[in-house]
Amino acid sequence: QVRVVESGGGSVQAGGSLRLSCTASGLTFGVYPMGWFRQPPGKEREGVSCISWNGGMTTYANSVKGRFTISRDNAKSTLYLQMDSLKPEDTAMYYCAQMISLESCSGSWVNAWGQGTQVTVSS
Repeated sequence: QVRVVESGGGSVQAGGSLRLSCTASGLTFGVYPMGWFRQPPGKEREGVSCISWNGGMTTYANSVKGRFTISRDNAKSTLYLQMDSLKPEDTAMYYCAQMISLESCSGSWVNAWGQGTQVTVSS
């Protein structure tokens, strides 16, 4: 079955940077869109950024545009999220997801979720 594993979370001060990584196994990584989602404390999970199978199309939530960059290396079956200029409101559990469509960066199109990695941004 598909297994998705995130890494790279941690604690950082506002203005700092983190890079999340995600590996996926049990599938042909390079043919599927992938996405990053997050769930802040007490809130619903939301789409942060999604990327097409070849990286040619990317989408970002308005709240992270210009600060976060999604990318992928299909040869390594790895997805990345570079997070710069972090803000306290970026504090959340971040999830990597294997998707079946990029019709929208939404949980409706997710086939497999990772277990999540915590990102905490202090002011």
